[in-house]
Amino acid sequence: MEYDKSVDKKWQDFWKEQGIFNVDVKNNKKEKCYCLVMFPYPSSELHVGHARNYVIGDAVSRFKIMQGLDVLSPMGWDAFGLPAENQAIKRKIHPKAWTATNIKRITEQLNSWGIGYDWPREITTCLSDYYKWTQWLFLKLYEKGLAYRKEAAVNWCCSCKTVLANEQVINGECERCSTDVEQKKLRQWFFKITDYADRLLDDLEHLNLWPQRVRLMQENWIGKSWGVEIDFAVDGSDEKLKCFTTRVDTIFGATFVALNWEHSFIEKLLDNQDIRAFVEKTKNNPVSAKLMDNFEKEGIFTGKYAINPMTKEKIPIWIANYILSGYGTGAIMCVPAHDSRDFEFAQKYKLPITEVISNPKPAGVDDGVGSLKQSYEGEGILINSGDFNKISSQEAKTKIAEYMESNNIGKRTVKYKLRDWLISRQRYWGAPIPIVYCDDCGEVGVPEKDLPVRLPEDVEFLPTGQSPLTYVDDFKETNCPKCAGKARRETDTMDTFVDSSWYYLRYISPKENDKAFITKDVSKWLPVDQYIGGVEHAILHLMYSRFIYKFLIDLGVVETNFPEPFKRLFTQGMIVKDGAKMSKSKGNVVAPDYILEKYGCDTMRLYILFMGPPEKDAEWQDEGLQGCRRFIQRVLRLVDILSEYKAPDEGELRTCEKELLRKIHSTIKSVTVDLEGSFQFNTAISRIMELVNQTYKSIGDGKLRKNILKQSVETISLLLAPFTPHVSEEINASFGNKFSIFSKTWPKFEEKYLYQEEIELAVLLNGKVRGKLMVNANSSEEEIQAKAIKLEKVKTILNGRPAKKIIYVPGKIVNIVG
Repeated sequence: MEYDKSVDKKWQDFWKEQGIFNVDVKNNKKEKCYCLVMFPYPSSELHVGHARNYVIGDAVSRFKIMQGLDVLSPMGWDAFGLPAENQAIKRKIHPKAWTATNIKRITEQLNSWGIGYDWPREITTCLSDYYKWTQWLFLKLYEKGLAYRKEAAVNWCCSCKTVLANEQVINGECERCSTDVEQKKLRQWFFKITDYADRLLDDLEHLNLWPQRVRLMQENWIGKSWGVEIDFAVDGSDEKLKCFTTRVDTIFGATFVALNWEHSFIEKLLDNQDIRAFVEKTKNNPVSAKLMDNFEKEGIFTGKYAINPMTKEKIPIWIANYILSGYGTGAIMCVPAHDSRDFEFAQKYKLPITEVISNPKPAGVDDGVGSLKQSYEGEGILINSGDFNKISSQEAKTKIAEYMESNNIGKRTVKYKLRDWLISRQRYWGAPIPIVYCDDCGEVGVPEKDLPVRLPEDVEFLPTGQSPLTYVDDFKETNCPKCAGKARRETDTMDTFVDSSWYYLRYISPKENDKAFITKDVSKWLPVDQYIGGVEHAILHLMYSRFIYKFLIDLGVVETNFPEPFKRLFTQGMIVKDGAKMSKSKGNVVAPDYILEKYGCDTMRLYILFMGPPEKDAEWQDEGLQGCRRFIQRVLRLVDILSEYKAPDEGELRTCEKELLRKIHSTIKSVTVDLEGSFQFNTAISRIMELVNQTYKSIGDGKLRKNILKQSVETISLLLAPFTPHVSEEINASFGNKFSIFSKTWPKFEEKYLYQEEIELAVLLNGKVRGKLMVNANSSEEEIQAKAIKLEKVKTILNGRPAKKIIYVPGKIVNIVG
């Protein structure tokens, strides 16, 4: 039996004809399993680095089908957004045409890889039958006060010519193009995700089937902090600066206050040209610089002083470039003895440094300005802290907070790092925001009956820093839904993460015209049982989807007892080439077409799954393809051997038959555990390879009966089916079966075959293997030691001397010390 690409095409056509991946979501009779792979940006064709995601998802779906579940595994396209638009600009064609071309090509690729999807449920986010409901979602948030517009300092990418959400800024750079992000004030639309901060944090406890690192990343991004908001009176005025701190125990060491360049206190100081120049300089500093360890901290004295409410001392108010916006109040009480950034700043500008927490391992002695060698950021016993001396940091946090509250100089509060979700984009290729502006009525939501607000196609969409829709009068000019007077449409489009925040719901009702989805159906199929995708979405997409899902529950359109959209999450590692992520610019992309032509689809699938633990990055090597190809041919040769096999099927089971039966059933057990647990496809495949080797060994003994050989070959084909479905179908058909192998049940092991009558033990003498010993599995330790000591090689080396020590490791070795 041979395997080539003609086998792939035959079975791909068969699966499509039989509709084995199509599910009736309304009338499913079996237990449901919603297995979902994150849908792709159709901005270019796929390479083998992308393939890992889809091959893993397909292997899981096929495994669950064979376990007797109704598996929903759909596919669609995250088609709006910068990736598609930038590629279209580069090629000087319309994003719609470029997107459609890529969807067609990627669909061909996925089918050629044998990836099975419920294609009638296909969705495309750039089509109006989808983004109509994205706009509906916006309006529902708007009605509940969760979508709002305000002027704010936003993250601006001068390369992409658009704003970015905080989550799209990675180490101060645009996550799309790695350009340094600047701060810019614009009037923008936001979703009030902060209203859901506690639920997003608390419900992480339900996600015990998510990777711990992803849960931790979400927890850190929400960044809930318990602390005290302290009032620092401004000397000579009635004004107060509010400073939030999590280390109120260090208040006696606060020797200056530092403001972020955006703080409202600074506005009245801008007549000072030096202050204005410093603010402009700081404003234009890329955020990435502020996050670097070697970032030079700079500041300017405002000429104003605040009063430390505990020491009653006047302390200078500075504007500093290292104070990040968006967390706390924008004003920081600075304690240089106990914060490394404040310490560096104080040393540079010769500001006082007062040690107030004793350091068990002091790096210096506080005898004046700058005498400490470094700050101490840990906890300890308070010193130089008035009535609070000699108590621990933990105790001081409580007592000082109580004192502040009783004296109206501070209050305990909670702050979050999480900021509201900025969804405005000054780009063309996105869902229009369904808002109009009327001089008489103000801001007005587009009525649901008038949705969708269609994205015009005849548009000059080169990025200019303003939305291209601003220049399309036919789109921009409209009538007010309230008074019918002249009005203007909102010309920004929505962040593509809005589209992907709810797509998993639309799959269940993809053709529904009157609703985004049918509540009864989505409530039956959600949560998603298995979600698969890259860890790069650990914050952005997953956080937004969790927020929107909770909102839809509150809206009453999703009914569920599980408050999360994705019950189990798997994040696969990357496939790299020459030590780097595959990229056309690096010239290390491996295109799959030549692999399919030369080796066949199942060879590529098998290698992708076998190359290493799927959650870790793995290096692509063509030699691995050759090894997998040889293994497939070895499996198929067993089918040929079986067809000509003549051994009799009679008499008692021989030793080789018992060993093979034991191997068959232990492999079934182990592979099942590998697939149901942490998706250890590589170890599962390795176990199947061992079964193939054992089968050949048993054949070589010449006494293997045909029915046991057939059982082994059938088991191999069944266990390989999720990984090499085309080859397994071919083997299944060779046995005269007319139905798909995926209509068969996943094999079950029998305990009786797992029992081992005899075991082989390695016998070591002084650390070296001297022989092997076959013993009854029920032999006592004393019996085993007695037999080991009688081995000829052992007796020769000991030469009549008694063994000093004999160590028996059950089922593995006997170690003799002579």
